[in-house]
Amino acid sequence: MTDRATFDPIAVEKKWQAFWEENRTNEPDLDTAERPFFNLMMYPYPSAEGLHVGNLYAFTGADLYGRFRRLLGDDVFEPIGYDAFGIHSENHALKVNKHPTELIPSNIKNFERMLRAAGLMTDWSRTVDTTDPRYYKWTQWIFVQLFKAGLAEKKEAPVNWCPSCQTVLANEQVIGGLCERCDTPVEQRLLSQWFFKITNYTERLLENLEWIDWSPTTKTAQANWIGRSEGASLRFPTDLDAEAIEVFTTRPDTIFGATFMVLAPEHPLVDRITTDVQRPEVERYVEAAAAIDLVERQKTDDKEKTGVFTGAFAENPATGRPIPIWIADYVLMGYGTGAIMAVPGHDQRDFEFARRFDLEIVPVVCARDALPDGADPAAVDLGLDEQAFSEHSPGEILINSDRFSGMGADEGGRAIVSWLAERGLGEAKTNYRLHDWCISRQRYWGPPIPVIYCDPCGPQAVPESDLPVLLPYVEDFRPTATGVSPLARVEEFYKTTCPSCGGEAHRETDVSDTFLDSGWYFLRYPSTEFDDRPFDRDRTRKWLPVASYIGGEEHAVLHLLYSRFLTMALKDLGHLDIEEPYQQFRKHGLLIKDGSKISKSRGNVILPDDYIVKFGADTFRMYLMFLGPFQVGGDFRDRGMAGPQRFLNKVWHSTVEAIDEGRGGIEPEIERALHRTIKQVTEDLQDLNYNTAIAALMDYLNVVRADGRTASLEEVRPFAVLLGPFAPHIAEELWSLLGGESSVFDHAEWPDYDPALLIVDELDLPVQVNGKLRSTIRVARGATAESVREAALADDKVARHLDAGELRKVIHVPDRMINLVVS
Repeated sequence: MTDRATFDPIAVEKKWQAFWEENRTNEPDLDTAERPFFNLMMYPYPSAEGLHVGNLYAFTGADLYGRFRRLLGDDVFEPIGYDAFGIHSENHALKVNKHPTELIPSNIKNFERMLRAAGLMTDWSRTVDTTDPRYYKWTQWIFVQLFKAGLAEKKEAPVNWCPSCQTVLANEQVIGGLCERCDTPVEQRLLSQWFFKITNYTERLLENLEWIDWSPTTKTAQANWIGRSEGASLRFPTDLDAEAIEVFTTRPDTIFGATFMVLAPEHPLVDRITTDVQRPEVERYVEAAAAIDLVERQKTDDKEKTGVFTGAFAENPATGRPIPIWIADYVLMGYGTGAIMAVPGHDQRDFEFARRFDLEIVPVVCARDALPDGADPAAVDLGLDEQAFSEHSPGEILINSDRFSGMGADEGGRAIVSWLAERGLGEAKTNYRLHDWCISRQRYWGPPIPVIYCDPCGPQAVPESDLPVLLPYVEDFRPTATGVSPLARVEEFYKTTCPSCGGEAHRETDVSDTFLDSGWYFLRYPSTEFDDRPFDRDRTRKWLPVASYIGGEEHAVLHLLYSRFLTMALKDLGHLDIEEPYQQFRKHGLLIKDGSKISKSRGNVILPDDYIVKFGADTFRMYLMFLGPFQVGGDFRDRGMAGPQRFLNKVWHSTVEAIDEGRGGIEPEIERALHRTIKQVTEDLQDLNYNTAIAALMDYLNVVRADGRTASLEEVRPFAVLLGPFAPHIAEELWSLLGGESSVFDHAEWPDYDPALLIVDELDLPVQVNGKLRSTIRVARGATAESVREAALADDKVARHLDAGELRKVIHVPDRMINLVVS
């Protein structure tokens, strides 16, 4: 043995990280690459705490796949960046009383240190930082392109407002009526903000889900968020100068059962239709509803129904009868038309509302076999006392629906829409849950929205030659409760001249949503050296779409959806050639600790620094990937680190011993085990089944070391390559010790397996006695009937069942079974 017998993982990792940096090992030539493979991981928000284990779990899984593809011969590009703008950074800066311009650079420096220590195959020459003017110049440029194309507009809309964070929140950022960031009760406000018209792309976003190669659950989440529904737009006439209230419904077949209408408290008609008698009560209700966040208003299952009658009536276009118009907080202005036709006989929410306020309930649909014998479908009383009949099945028929009674519900619904369309009171329509993307944020820490307001000329995009609109240093960047951005307090920033007429004008003082920063960052990576274009056309053609993207499913309906929209829009505007940004997306699982999700709010965040210092990055990487299925996650336990540590020590000693002994050749049994391992590890890596791949490597090592044997060089050399994606530092060192040219990721080839060697020479053969399974015996493949008979008779379990009779017949099916017939 030599002094190599002592494995020092920290020294090995330091050596090879220095080698990678000095030799620019992980910086592919983006112009000459023959097999480009863009391996993307979700860039992190650089928190003050540093990189946490959840980040590293995701990054390691992506890095494993990238290193595997590189060993297969691909030119892998694996960049990283920092999502450094946004409310998280700003709130922390306020908390620690430090300006974000000072805080963020130090956070990024700390993140880079931790990422480098983790042994990722990162191209550090192409990092992006969303707070860098060289980056957000192009974020603003994208806004300008969408503005010019009519895909950006400013409009008023009801929004969730956090009075503590002093900004707008997306619905996903409101948990149980509280702000997810600070646990403050959220309010509702009506604000004028900038929106991107993502709704222009709803069909395309939905249709492309049919063919993109994404995790099924992620595609389902996006489809549900887009929320396509077939139905009808129906108009209910009022006394307001022939103005009708429009509703969208997926159940036009139930219109004869619409006994009242409900408007959102914010509906523009509320003030006009409310009678003088009802006005004080209505105004009190509207004010109270405004204090409830939008997410909480949608929770109706366990919430007592509230509402107020406006005093006005509309006409049911099917029955011609007047029906009362109410307002209630469970109807939202931002969803549909802000008005619903209430059918209490067939909607549980409407049923509870009707029971609460003693409103009429008329059933208009029932199962065909539930219709009483001889009953007239046009006049049926089903007696709905406890709940609505809300099931919808092919066997339903219409009742109490005039001429349409007795028709199937679906057929009747189509007929009713056609009948109403003839009278100008309805039409078939497709509706979507998806709404336009609000990008305005009333905060400081973000890219200023590049718009100039001029009274004579209207809103103007900042000329491209004047980009970027730099975010000025503002000493007091605290937000206020007014809903006005801190930049509105900086006169030297907002006062400017109109780019069209040269007159006095003022800048937009809101900043853009951080999801706009992340909506295009992957496009910038291959072109970071260019200051005159956001993305080089030739580079983008070569490297996009992203070959593999691994990230968290929590981003399914925000980042992933927005980046798809921006890619489609930029393609339509002639800036890109690709329709979809990511060729393949796979979600990773979540880590838990002691049964709880790892999060700052639970106080169980784990930083990898101490583990890497103590055990080494390779051990930590293997531990994370061995916790459980990568796309599911696992439970983080400190004591689990010992297993991967022992394994890598065994790998080291086995390889060093093989080198010292210098024996060539490979034993047949070991060779078969090796080829089985190559096959399984290859297939598992392709499917991101990292835990089972590691188990296969461990099994092989046990076979090699069985009974204290020393491995041959041919038994450990391919193993060093197989280990590379999981433990790159030790793989590099062992490959070098074995005489390989460094780096292993440039000069080694992923080993192939021989299918002929996968055939098992022995098999387990079922033994039956009089047709009943009594035992299983191990025999050679292709064994003769006589040898199988002798082995079966020698088996103790079989022998017990032969004592009561004489062996009369032996039925042998080669390699399948043997049946001993006794009597």
